[in-house]
Amino acid sequence: MAPPQLVSVLVALLCVAAASPAGVGAARFVCNATAPRASTCQALVAYAPPNATTLAAVRALFQLRSHRALLASNGLPLSTPPSAPAPSPLRVRLPCLCSGGAGATFQRPTYRIRAGDTLDAIARGVFAGLVTYQDIAAANNVSDPNKIAVGQELWIPVPCSCDPVAGQPVVHYTYVVPPGASVAAIAQDFATTEATVLALNRMPDAKSLLAGQVLDVPLRACSSAISSTAIDRNLLVPNGSYILTANNCIMCGCSSYTWQLDCQPTQGISSSFCPASKCGDMFLGNTTTSPTSSCESTACSYAGYTNSTSFTILANLTTSSTCNAAAMSPMAQQAHSSAFRLASTWLRWTELIVCLHVIFLCVSFLNHV
Repeated sequence: MAPPQLVSVLVALLCVAAASPAGVGAARFVCNATAPRASTCQALVAYAPPNATTLAAVRALFQLRSHRALLASNGLPLSTPPSAPAPSPLRVRLPCLCSGGAGATFQRPTYRIRAGDTLDAIARGVFAGLVTYQDIAAANNVSDPNKIAVGQELWIPVPCSCDPVAGQPVVHYTYVVPPGASVAAIAQDFATTEATVLALNRMPDAKSLLAGQVLDVPLRACSSAISSTAIDRNLLVPNGSYILTANNCIMCGCSSYTWQLDCQPTQGISSSFCPASKCGDMFLGNTTTSPTSSCESTACSYAGYTNSTSFTILANLTTSSTCNAAAMSPMAQQAHSSAFRLASTWLRWTELIVCLHVIFLCVSFLNHV
């Protein structure tokens, strides 16, 4: 009879093999933009830290230029300190460059190899599966992934895109599929459709979704009144986040209630540095209701900034309808549907039954050895 230790090892290995998902290949996001301005953009990446960490550590890992940018991408108050725990997943805004029909984050992030590192550990551990070791090897001309040197700096090419979707500008979100997720739940969470997710990721059907797969999820951005001549004319802000623009003087947020960009002067920034912006007697961000219709409002809206002769913040009066705005806007649901929870539970029970069956077969076989 085989030693008990051997039985334990065999059972553990077989259970891991039975319960582990199929391997997931490298992701390649389609990005056909070729015009100089259209081929670069700001994309978002969903980073799920493998261990408890802080906002400061995530900022350092992705070489973000400011702590405020990380707060803005996640809709966190500007008073949140760098030492605060990082939520999971965390939205990280990175520059994206399209070339050859595909997109990848431009120049950032990079990673310096430490003793004991492997490309696979860097890809799946440090960067939480956003890339594969094959991606890293190809991007850095590493012919043998097993031969890397301590101190060597690697570019981590996270997939991204700048393409419009259905003719509309969006913010592309690089998202790693968690265990038990479904295309329907993902589409609902991010206020898009199953058909859009499938088409964008060239998936034949919803059943082909795999845990650990890296998806391109389009996030709808709020409409704005920014002038086509403004420096920040390509500003895109998705629901649930905000962005600091005009040299940090203006904070623009996006809400799925109206899907209109809501911009206000940033609190805490010196007024001597930031020029005042008004629409006649109205200050930027102020709103008045029409005296003839409670459904119509007029706002002093942000229209961008220029530096042609001097730093100037532009503003225009805009009129919008506030009635039934919520009914017309798709709302992202934060909780998974009951179908998602049932699917996840079913998956766990299936894995348990498979493991028990394998254990029974192993013990029966070894008892006859």
